[in-house]
Amino acid sequence: MKIYKDLGFSVTDISGKRVKVDDPRLDPIWEKAGELKIPVIIHTADPKSFWDPMDSMNERWLELATHPGRKRSNTDPAPWDTLIAEQHRMFKRHPKTTFIAAHFGWYANNLAKLSELLDEMPNVVVEFGAVIAELGRQPRMAKQFFTKYQDRILFGKDSWVPEEYTTYFRVLETEDEYFPYHKKYHAFWAMYGMGLPDDILKKVYYKNALRIIPNIDKSLFPD
Repeated sequence: MKIYKDLGFSVTDISGKRVKVDDPRLDPIWEKAGELKIPVIIHTADPKSFWDPMDSMNERWLELATHPGRKRSNTDPAPWDTLIAEQHRMFKRHPKTTFIAAHFGWYANNLAKLSELLDEMPNVVVEFGAVIAELGRQPRMAKQFFTKYQDRILFGKDSWVPEEYTTYFRVLETEDEYFPYHKKYHAFWAMYGMGLPDDILKKVYYKNALRIIPNIDKSLFPD
């Protein structure tokens, strides 16, 4: 089951009020998902930089300048901290349901905090679509994180663009240094490879998914 960022952003109820991510009216859905062993992948909010001032301190300035529709504010639709807190309350309220926090829950820039959150919420796993650039600039910390949480990380990507996968593979598999991201407006910094071992790579690429997501044909994958 996939929940888009519309929940918390643009979904409103019959009275026109924003439906919060942890709205109790949705609790039966999450409970049933847990009962049926259906994992819920959920994308809440956007990078925190989208809420920050458009100045020299905003590392997403170029992306926001070229894609102004991505800029957010505390009233459009709510503060970033509010949206993320709603998501976390929902995770904790349904401990028997497996949630997949898309984009590392937007904490790829703060792996220490994400580590605390995963320790608090054992029913949560993460995927790293669209945040590989954040991981690639902190290879040592990222490798420690991937090693510790190797059973709770899923490979993810926002779109099917084959030529972009090279960046993901290079960050995860190699020990290359100082190479660029594939989108100039998204990440203008250099990246470095983590050099993850094969046993962790296999978990991240497919073994964790085979364990977490039901009804995948395991015969299509190596042992």
